[in-house]
Amino acid sequence: MVAAPCARRLARRSRSALVAALTVLLLQTLLVWNFSSLDAGEEQRGGREKRDRGGEQRGQPQRRGPAAPHGKALDGYFSHRPKEKMRTDSNNENSVPKDFETIDNSNFAPRTQRQKHQSELVKKPLSKQKEHLRKKLEEEKMKENLLLGKNSNEVVQFSNPLGKNSSNSNNLKEIDRFPTEHLIQKLEISSPELKYDQPPKCEVTGKEAISAMSRTKSQQCRQEIADVYCQHKLGKLMPEQVTRFCALEGKANNNVQWDEDSVEYMPANPVRIAFVLVVHGRASRQLQRMFKAIYHKDHFYYIHVDKRSNYLHRQVLQFASQYPNVRVTSWRMATIWGGASLLTTYLQTMKDLMEMSDWPWDFFINLSAADYPIRTNDQLVAFLSRYRDMNFLKSHGRDNARFIRKQGLDRLFLECDTHMWRLGDRKIPEGITVDGGSDWFLLNRKFVEYVTFSSDDLVTKMKRFYSYTLLPAESFFHTVLENSPFCDSMVDNNLRITNWNRKLGCKCQYKHIVDWCGCSPNDFKPADFHRFQQTARPTFFARKFEAVVNQEVIGQLDYFLYGNYPPGTPGLRSYWENVYEEPDGPGALSDVALTMFHSFSRLGLRRAESSFHAAGDNSCRYYPMGHPVSIHLYFLADRFQGFLIRHHATNLAVSKLETLETWVMPKKVFKIASPPSDFGRLQFTEIGTEWDAKERLFRNFGGLLGPTDEPVGMQKWGKGPNVTVTVIWVDPINVIAATYDILIESSAEFTHYKPPLNLPLRPGVWTIKILHHWVQVAETKFLITPLTFSNQQPIKQEEAIKLHSGPPKNAYMEQSFQGLNPVLNIPVSAARADQAQRNAGLVGARLDAWVDSLVSGVWSAVDVCSVGPSACPVLQGCAQTAWSSLSPDPKSELGPVKPDGRLR
Repeated sequence: MVAAPCARRLARRSRSALVAALTVLLLQTLLVWNFSSLDAGEEQRGGREKRDRGGEQRGQPQRRGPAAPHGKALDGYFSHRPKEKMRTDSNNENSVPKDFETIDNSNFAPRTQRQKHQSELVKKPLSKQKEHLRKKLEEEKMKENLLLGKNSNEVVQFSNPLGKNSSNSNNLKEIDRFPTEHLIQKLEISSPELKYDQPPKCEVTGKEAISAMSRTKSQQCRQEIADVYCQHKLGKLMPEQVTRFCALEGKANNNVQWDEDSVEYMPANPVRIAFVLVVHGRASRQLQRMFKAIYHKDHFYYIHVDKRSNYLHRQVLQFASQYPNVRVTSWRMATIWGGASLLTTYLQTMKDLMEMSDWPWDFFINLSAADYPIRTNDQLVAFLSRYRDMNFLKSHGRDNARFIRKQGLDRLFLECDTHMWRLGDRKIPEGITVDGGSDWFLLNRKFVEYVTFSSDDLVTKMKRFYSYTLLPAESFFHTVLENSPFCDSMVDNNLRITNWNRKLGCKCQYKHIVDWCGCSPNDFKPADFHRFQQTARPTFFARKFEAVVNQEVIGQLDYFLYGNYPPGTPGLRSYWENVYEEPDGPGALSDVALTMFHSFSRLGLRRAESSFHAAGDNSCRYYPMGHPVSIHLYFLADRFQGFLIRHHATNLAVSKLETLETWVMPKKVFKIASPPSDFGRLQFTEIGTEWDAKERLFRNFGGLLGPTDEPVGMQKWGKGPNVTVTVIWVDPINVIAATYDILIESSAEFTHYKPPLNLPLRPGVWTIKILHHWVQVAETKFLITPLTFSNQQPIKQEEAIKLHSGPPKNAYMEQSFQGLNPVLNIPVSAARADQAQRNAGLVGARLDAWVDSLVSGVWSAVDVCSVGPSACPVLQGCAQTAWSSLSPDPKSELGPVKPDGRLR
């Protein structure tokens, strides 16, 4: 009896000590900068990446102070953290699949919001930040005293909506599981006031549901979450028991054989296939090339285009109208990765196909624009005709209980606001076996009809169960088939090859749209071509392919299937992908893109005038008119060649409007030091945004950056010994904005890091220097362009001054690096600083001129062509060029059906 009070006193002292320790850590965090935005493979989350993970994670750059020559560090710039190793990306194509082994989904943090800058784009002074956080910590301490001893699932009373700190009621109980910076982030995130059309029918007590409601932005979604949660809590949502109709004890074990010569034995009654293409994005030419490869007049093609992909929808409608066996869904959904909407899309397309009495198809095959055939249509038909009663799905091949847990099938999810919200736990229905695997499949008509129209206990309850399931298309058809009267027809093979590289593809890259970790396959490259020719199991399709990543492998497959194009065929090594089209409206472009594309147009007009203009002749002089008409990315031999901008301009000689297309290409800005140092591992360095850690490239092609962007520095390395390099970021007036060290391991291929710079960044040409032992190895440059537009309207002077003046007092970080300037011989010029301040207030024509002078320093107008008739006699027609988006592209162009029923 005496021990209990002692234990309670000890617990109270421990809690007090813990809070005191957290206070000290919090203040240290504010005084010492520890970079932790290194993204070596983790998801990028909207705004600034998380800082200050201390020594807990491997692979973070070390803060670098201004070291004196011979390795002596100057006072005041020491890092307070030991040197850490950088985690590097792996290129092991045969890596063991570990996505279900290493990802911990037991807790998830709220989606981080992009950092909101104050109206004057100035951060709070450090002292105010410290005072703010100190008050927050005191509030949490008071709250802890009230909460200790209560259940971890606190009750939220809806008569009193969540206040500012209500969502944090459980934070201090999870200190053992969350690092200190997670607590700091939770302190800074306030929950929105919860409002409802109708009060929920229960008290929401689950922390996951509370978290979801605090993060969603719309009242309608919040209402849906509350309603679904309450239905589930009251036992009215999920089925407890489901009837199994399969007579088999376990899973069917059907072995199917593949013979390369089976096409010679085409049956008298070959099957006919309904290809369902579920596509999104803007890669219309890649889609058309894939469609061309799978087309045959005897099959049927039903295409669903994502509701947000209006450009692609217009393109699909245009080519679908040419063929009687191609139709486009009259309805469109906005599907998301892992969302229940994808299953809804498939079920609706199945219903539509079953109701098309004029389409007598036998098999349903789903494809995306990232798929490509690796066997001919004739070979596929011969194979499926032999196994016309089979259904082809790929199962996970793991322990079922572990699959259920790692796939999140025992969790309740709801899709709304284009997000999959995790709301709590649920039980798997009794009476059936739950299975799953790939969401790419081939199903015969009998089973599709059963899934579509059956009202039996299995189908009805499974449709309800999977309406609230993460990745439902990866499990619904497997589960229904294995428990249905058709269970003996399952073949554990979806006839596909998928390029899984788990070490690159499983980095939780979908956390911004799902409360779970997800994996994605990599794109195929030419080195993977031998995998298509394997015959160990029947395969007819492969994924994924992206022409912006690599088009050569698609060309290899095309040649393998159908032979080469005739000699001299144009455009075989070129690829064009649309970025913008006039019907999209200027609102589809960011202010940075709109600014740059206007400047590119003006560069093209000056190129036309300087190249084609003769003295006293205005026939090749132009005045720019309006927004761009269209923008395309242009690639040649799998290398980015720049942008193609189609735009209007008035010909000054005849005062008539003409449409031109300008090709602009980035200049080479990466330079190895001269004379070269003995350090030879660095191959390339680049700055950009939208870094894709899976494919190791920037999705923001061309690196169009503005003052409020958050650039990432990437380096590509050759093999060699472990080395430490110093990276230095220098702004246009020679202010050193950031510096850090990176330890490059011998096996490293890529490293990337986003320094947490205060915004706005000063417009102009920035320099990145790479040093080894304080000797420069290489440097590169990148442009932060001033903005001529704000919200797609010409920028006003007060907005320009706020955006173009750089951070207050040149403080890109709380710590100044001014002491490094003399060490690195980077003089700060007062004249340049004064000129930058004058430029910050420019608007109108003078701002355009400033932008053009900066853009022309890193971009060049390579060529200009005319879309239609032109008064400039020497201007080439775009269709006659090899580079224009209007030049011939036979590999993606769709023509009439050939006598053999194919397009290719």
